[in-house]
Amino acid sequence: MLAVVYKQNSQVKVEEVEDPKVEAPTDAIIRVTSAGICGSDLHMYEGRTASKAGQVFGHENMGVVEQVGPGVVGIKKGDRVVLPFNIACGTCFDCVRGRTEACLVANPDAPHAGYGYAGMGPYRGGQAELLRVPWADFNCLKLPGQPGDALEDDFLLLSDVFPTAYHGTELANVRPGSTVAVFGAGPVGLLAGYCALLRGASEVYVVDSVPERLAKVKEMGAIPIDFTKGDPVKQIIELRRKNPLIMGALRPGEEKALGVMCGIDAVGYQSRDNKGADAHGGKEKPTQVLEQLVELVNPTGSIGVVGVYIAPDPGASDENAKQGIYPLPWAKVFDKGITVGTGQTPVKRYNYFLRDLIIAGRAKPSMIVSHRLPLSDAPDAYQKFDARKDGYTKVILKPQQRPKARA
Repeated sequence: MLAVVYKQNSQVKVEEVEDPKVEAPTDAIIRVTSAGICGSDLHMYEGRTASKAGQVFGHENMGVVEQVGPGVVGIKKGDRVVLPFNIACGTCFDCVRGRTEACLVANPDAPHAGYGYAGMGPYRGGQAELLRVPWADFNCLKLPGQPGDALEDDFLLLSDVFPTAYHGTELANVRPGSTVAVFGAGPVGLLAGYCALLRGASEVYVVDSVPERLAKVKEMGAIPIDFTKGDPVKQIIELRRKNPLIMGALRPGEEKALGVMCGIDAVGYQSRDNKGADAHGGKEKPTQVLEQLVELVNPTGSIGVVGVYIAPDPGASDENAKQGIYPLPWAKVFDKGITVGTGQTPVKRYNYFLRDLIIAGRAKPSMIVSHRLPLSDAPDAYQKFDARKDGYTKVILKPQQRPKARA
């Protein structure tokens, strides 16, 4: 079969690799119809992880069941399914408590597992024509419809970015009427803003610098904040201060809470120093977003961290950062009584319910998708998505789609 294979820093190729096989009675093999390129894939692509040459990428996967092992009883050949990026056994101490992001069985080396990702076990990714699914009854979410229909892209986003965005709003305690600031308008950040609106937030600010992303923020009904125009914390506070309805509702003393109650970090360790940054980047400052959220979030507010922080990071600027060690303003966190939630997303906690929002027409996460490409275009797509240019907001690969003939 054909698959996207990591070769070296900033280089992937589409190559022939061995077809997957049923290795355990509880396995299934799916024929992949859609596979997303995630911002987290760029960490490996850029050489910022311990990924090795030959790794097949892809943790956002859906398709049609091609084969099942003799122990699989809940799904069958021909079923359309989407897979959480977390691989989980379903029966260990963490899984039975709903913490499938921390399965203790699936990865012999760490308390988490996933498809095609460094440090997350011996599993190949799904940016390929076929994919082996362990513990298939537990990990497959059954879907209605047919491959390539109007809901294909929406359903694919149930594998990672839609549940991860929703998890960010859970960690940040977003409730009806909440004020929310999301830092980062990549796929997860855009959908975190979208999920905050779904949950009834009164104000949602989304901070970024890429024009296409900021336009999408405005389109979905949130407030775009361009950090190249000045300190985003000051921008958000000033916007709230200038609103006579907000100011008119405050009692004396409550002007101390002109920030927001809920903050979401959808950037992670590759955040950029706002000073001197342009629309497509700037000097890396891993703590930039967290420092600004601690400043912006009101006393007793909450911060949800779904942007990735990873170690080891061979490409970091200093020895502490290479081990994931960063200085943070914990005294201010303590003084303000801020709740901080973080960690990988337990996708299965949310994917059933988010699927049903899609089916009911209440959610359309595919609004963030910018490109749908055949597998052969993956090397070019990685390059352009990594550069954050040419409108590459969210790329979905279609392994069953043949490339168009070029004149």
